[in-house]
Amino acid sequence: MIADDQWLAVGLGNPGPSYAETRHNVGFWVIDALARGFGISRYDHRFDGEFASLHTERGQLLLLKPLTFMNLSGQAVRKAVQWYKLALDRVLIIHDDMDLPLGVIRLRQGGSAAGHRGVESVIRELGSDRFVRLRIGIGRPAVKDEGRSYVLSPFTAAERALAERVTLVAAQAVLVWHREGLSTAMNRFNGRRIHLDECSLAH
Repeated sequence: MIADDQWLAVGLGNPGPSYAETRHNVGFWVIDALARGFGISRYDHRFDGEFASLHTERGQLLLLKPLTFMNLSGQAVRKAVQWYKLALDRVLIIHDDMDLPLGVIRLRQGGSAAGHRGVESVIRELGSDRFVRLRIGIGRPAVKDEGRSYVLSPFTAAERALAERVTLVAAQAVLVWHREGLSTAMNRFNGRRIHLDECSLAH
C-alpha cells in the first residue's frame, strides 16, 4: 500500500570533508539547511546514507543524503523508496545543474538526466524518470572541457554568499513542494533570479 502522508527529499552529493564545500554537493547543503531549520542536529545511518525525518502539518518529510558517492546515488534512493512504498511524485531529487546560472533553481517532474551521473543512477535504480527534480544552478566553467574539475571545486569567494542564499531558498522550495504540491512550487520558484536579500528559511 502506497503511503499518503510521506514525502522523500534526497540531496545528491559526495561524502567526506574533501567534497563538502564543492559545487557538486549543493544537494547535501539543502538537506542540511532543512534539518537545521527544524532543529535536527544529527542524522541516522539508513539506506546507505544519512537520514532524518521532519513532521509537519502535511505529514512526514523524509530527508536523505546518499553516502554511496554520486555515481551510485540511486541505490540509496531505491532502498528508501521501496521501504516507504513511495509513489514517485512524492520523491524529490535535489542536485546541481551546470545548465542553470548560480541564483536560479528549477523544479520539474520527469525528463532525462542531461548528463548528471547522480540523476542517471536514480533513473536506473528506480526504473523510471518520473520523480521530481529540484535543479540548482551552479553555472558553467570558463573552459568547456573542465566540467568535472569545476563541479568538484568550491564556489569562489565572490560566489559563496549567493550560493548560501540559494541553499535557503531551495530549502523553502522543498517545503512548498511538500506542503502545497509541485505546481505551486514551480509557479513560485521557477523562472526567478535569487538575490542576496532573499528571506531566510522559515517554517
